[in-house]
Amino acid sequence: MPIRSPFRDELSGLVRLALPVVAAQVGMVLLGVIDTIMVGRLTPQALAAVALGSIFTFGTMILAIGILHGLDPLVAQAFGAGERDEIGLHLQRGIVLGLVLSIPYLLLFLKSEPLLRLFHQPPEVVALAGPFIRALAPGVPALFVFVALRQTLQAMSVVRPVLLAVLIANLVNFVGNLALIYGRFGLPALGVVGSGFSTTICRFVMVAAVALLGAPSLKSVWRRPTRRLFHPAPYGRLLSIGFPIGIQIGLEMWVFTTAALVIGTMGAIELAGHQIAINLASLSFMVPLGIGAAAAVRVGNAVGRGDQAGARRAAWVALGAGASVMLLSATAFALMPAMLARIYTPDPRVIAVASTLIPIAALFQVFDGTQAVGCGILRGIADTRVAAAINLVGYWALGLPLGVGLAFRLGMGPRGLWWGLTVGLAIVAVLVSLRIAVRFRRAIARV
Repeated sequence: MPIRSPFRDELSGLVRLALPVVAAQVGMVLLGVIDTIMVGRLTPQALAAVALGSIFTFGTMILAIGILHGLDPLVAQAFGAGERDEIGLHLQRGIVLGLVLSIPYLLLFLKSEPLLRLFHQPPEVVALAGPFIRALAPGVPALFVFVALRQTLQAMSVVRPVLLAVLIANLVNFVGNLALIYGRFGLPALGVVGSGFSTTICRFVMVAAVALLGAPSLKSVWRRPTRRLFHPAPYGRLLSIGFPIGIQIGLEMWVFTTAALVIGTMGAIELAGHQIAINLASLSFMVPLGIGAAAAVRVGNAVGRGDQAGARRAAWVALGAGASVMLLSATAFALMPAMLARIYTPDPRVIAVASTLIPIAALFQVFDGTQAVGCGILRGIADTRVAAAINLVGYWALGLPLGVGLAFRLGMGPRGLWWGLTVGLAIVAVLVSLRIAVRFRRAIARV
């Protein structure tokens, strides 16, 4: 009989959980990739408008999405302890909170042009981005409810419904883009705005699909709402865990948003080239992000059942897996930047800009993968505040100022910003790894 290795068993368990999570995360980003590719066939200005609109909407929504990630340790640890009633209550609170959080975003997205003009973006790009953002607004509540359902199901190690829902949404989005961007199937050609309406439609499809496909698992924990649903203390606990996650994820997202706004002042061509590079980087980033989500579940489940050694083992196996897998995408980025850029646009000026940025993205892939998995591990033990502080230092105090200096003072343009952000990512990856080493030296208490 072969000797079973606990680390091999942990890696096997991580892979089984992470693969469908990664596939679902990739599917989520593919929604934006499909939009970018299909709009990129119009004009560079249209591509830049979708970039600006997507950056603005997701950059603001990331705080609410991060707050809903506070469900990760609560549900994972309750699941590990076998407390199904508590899981159902956590889910109900997540849905209520998601709907409440969607209200300010609806108001913000309906009046976005004045804000975009404050950032000195090209007028022709703002004129297209504003209607695109308004078309995205109605889908915000559906997106937040989907996130609450997704985080709950993933924390219960149920990922197939999420994956299938995202695949269905991608199909709907592709057909919707064909119909509404280019005017197929007897519908009017709406261009950039059509892409926004298509995304909104697919978000409602996505939340309906995950609710239907995940019904067997959800029914096992769902209970008729009682007065406990409206007690304020559990919402305070969810916010105390989720708000730092939102800040931590937001600080990373916002630094890239700021970089895009800075690049937008250089012109539509530069912004379009940046959008291609960041779109590719975001797509590959979904792999370690999925591994990080799986790590939060594996670590959280182990803490919930009182298995301290298992929690440590899950943490280090996940961290090694995340760093290793990103070496593959980094190699692809380094070897064929122009080929990848041509997938998005035929414009040689945009391809030239993107081709200078994609090789830089190859380097920060490894750092980005390490910090993404590391933050997932810390979420599993509900250690979320230090990661937010680390992101503040790495991205904002060091990475972004360095990038702006390289871009303008040394005349490196978009490449300078990307090099600065790469340095910031490296610092964050090292500090997050050190935080994990410190926290797992002692016993981990359940939330």
